Amino acid sequence: MPPRARGLSEADQAIWANYAAQIAPLRGRTRKKSPAPVAINPPAAAPNPPTASKAPIQASKPRRMSSPLSVGTQPGGIDTATWQRFQSGKLVAVRKLDLHGMTTQRAFQALMSFLRTAHAEQVRCVEVVTGRGSGETGGVIRREFPHWLNLPEIRPLILGAAHPHALNPGSVRLILRRIR
Repeated sequence: MPPRARGLSEADQAIWANYAAQIAPLRGRTRKKSPAPVAINPPAAAPNPPTASKAPIQASKPRRMSSPLSVGTQPGGIDTATWQRFQSGKLVAVRKLDLHGMTTQRAFQALMSFLRTAHAEQVRCVEVVTGRGSGETGGVIRREFPHWLNLPEIRPLILGAAHPHALNPGSVRLILRRIR
């Protein structure tokens, strides 16, 4: 990659100087002399044009965080009839993702891609096979999967999660939110 053609602007240099002043040097080393930190003033906002009405501007409501998702419990936002159809398997999973044999990192990337694509294409129900794993605690992917579902990148896409069958904990069905 070629080097940058231009240097830092004065504003960037001021930001860097303020940041560098907060860092302690490694033991046995001294700090290089750098220009004194400069106070950074935000750019002046342009004055608002006069409006015809004098009504106060209302701030938008803060977005409410979704409650944590747990596999097998009915979340808010799904009526009982839909939840029972989903849990019993009558709501058909349109797509399936199998994470067997993947590393944790690769499985997470595949899950992110799979869910984003399914949500964008307005798929309602999907199934993710994590596998049962070995031993009593199960596999790493199976243990991490509930945590992944509650990450800020994934949680807004999912409405609910359940095992398709009580005797099969290695598979999870997800009902996705609709795009409004």
